[in-house]
Amino acid sequence: MVTGSDAGPGQGLRVVDAVVRYPAERGAPETLAVRGVSLDVPRGEVVALLGPSGCGKSSLLRAIAGLEPLRAGSLAWNGRDLAGVSVHRRNVGLMFQDGQLFAHRSVAGNVEYGLQSQHMPRAERRIEVARLLDLVGLAGYQDRPVATLSGGERQRVALARALAPQPDLLLLDEPLSALDRELRERLAHEVARILRQTRMTAVFVTHDQDEAATVADRVLRMRDGRLIEH
Repeated sequence: MVTGSDAGPGQGLRVVDAVVRYPAERGAPETLAVRGVSLDVPRGEVVALLGPSGCGKSSLLRAIAGLEPLRAGSLAWNGRDLAGVSVHRRNVGLMFQDGQLFAHRSVAGNVEYGLQSQHMPRAERRIEVARLLDLVGLAGYQDRPVATLSGGERQRVALARALAPQPDLLLLDEPLSALDRELRERLAHEVARILRQTRMTAVFVTHDQDEAATVADRVLRMRDGRLIEH
């Protein structure tokens, strides 16, 4: 079992013997994507899952989020079993490779989306949106249409939106891989700064070793659906 935890039992994310399978489709056999993975992520730690495409790291992340069912094993946050808990009730923030911003909303409209679902008053939402945009280096961008933003700016907005509801856990799935190398390196340092400044517990999926080392406190490698020691 690859863990690495100085926190007390149940403090943070605990994954035990997780198995994720995708059903057979159009004659293709069933896919065993995650094969009995166990790990602990103590509160306040950033862990990177590093490995090539198809190694199971994104499937594991999606299972933690509740987007894919576990076929076996268990997931818990602070000792609370997450079996049967819907995505929207796990208090998990999600950030993907393409940002998945709402094209019809402004920058502020994207960031405040999660705050609206929490019924935060409009005046408070404006203050919080301004704070988050300043945190990600986009102060004053509130009224800009997302279509006018660069790739790096869009990912900053996506990060601000993921942080807005103050999630217990932030899950980042290859969030920088669509950007050019120079911008990726710069944003990796920015993401690391933001995660530490907010004391966020996070799992960061990447295939880039330098990126993993920059962003994470601890790097775990995956291969063929398993965590490996080296």
